[in-house]
Amino acid sequence: MTGARSVSLILKAEWAAVFVASIFAYWLIGGSWLLFAVLLLAPDLAMLGYLAGNRVGALAYNATHLLIWPVLLFCVGMLAVGGVWTELAIIWLAHIAMDRALGYGLKYATGFADTHLGRIGRQPAIGAGPGDAGRPNP
Repeated sequence: MTGARSVSLILKAEWAAVFVASIFAYWLIGGSWLLFAVLLLAPDLAMLGYLAGNRVGALAYNATHLLIWPVLLFCVGMLAVGGVWTELAIIWLAHIAMDRALGYGLKYATGFADTHLGRIGRQPAIGAGPGDAGRPNP
């Protein structure tokens, strides 16, 4: 198994495993499943930054999708003997893992589709113009 595609699949599988482990950890600590459901997609509210342009959008998105923040929050939660801080950290980690498993990485300022894991979304055919989609390029 070699090549960029296989490496991408391995990375997605690893992040899927982190997502599953996050759900298991959340279950182990007895977290509120209502809180989990409500907050799982909350970090994606940072996409609203794209309303102010690609640079601001990428900065806002990346700030909420760095692993350092939920890891630090988890440590705070553990030092405070669990509680809501630990729940929030695991939910945040689960969100990041879910995004990465689906191929959504940290963003470049060139646009939402440009990520550290590669470009996301449908790619136009090489040489295809409007109305040419699906036709071979002569």
